[in-house]
Amino acid sequence: MIRVVVVDDEALVRSGFGLILGASEDIEVVATAGGGAAVETVRRERPDVVLLDIRMPDVDGLTVLRELRTRTDGPVVAMLTTFDTDEYILAALDSGAAGFLLKDTEPEQLAPMVRTLAAGGVVLSPKASRALLRGHPGSGAVADEQSARVRLLTDRERDVLVLVAEGLSNGEVGARLHLGTGTVKEHVSAILTRLRVTSRVQAALLAQRAGLLDEHRRTETGR
Repeated sequence: MIRVVVVDDEALVRSGFGLILGASEDIEVVATAGGGAAVETVRRERPDVVLLDIRMPDVDGLTVLRELRTRTDGPVVAMLTTFDTDEYILAALDSGAAGFLLKDTEPEQLAPMVRTLAAGGVVLSPKASRALLRGHPGSGAVADEQSARVRLLTDRERDVLVLVAEGLSNGEVGARLHLGTGTVKEHVSAILTRLRVTSRVQAALLAQRAGLLDEHRRTETGR
């Protein structure tokens, strides 16, 4: 059972997400809260996944995210957003958010996204990816440098990075590439180090910016 806490300042949003996710047999929304009660709620309930509103009037989501990320046994945190304020999104990315969910996500997509997060995967909808790529630092010489770092990865590391960017967990990457989960973890760690990033989301964005995913799709289509 995947335990989820939903944090949002609007009661309607909290109840809506709770109802949608609660309809899945393998997901339990163990609590919902506003920003002020978020950290204490997470400490008490010990969820696997937290869906966290990025902007709230009492205690904003970035403050909550940074507090939760200080815990070694903390949950996976994905931000709930409308993508209308880039500085908040970039700050959440740099603070270690594991994914970005739009508040108008189609209901049938929500449970699969939570399962992906719980399994250690990345959640970036196409619309979310475009918004992040527009605002993510990396233009001109910086973008060229980032793309160059992607090109320096080994063939196996690039294979792993493509699947990480597609949202697969370590176990799923291993199954696809016929590798053990431990080996995949080692590859992911090496990728983060080589790309000089701190999260799978940041690595996925660099892969997209460098055109690695488009190359992979063309290769797959040409087979």
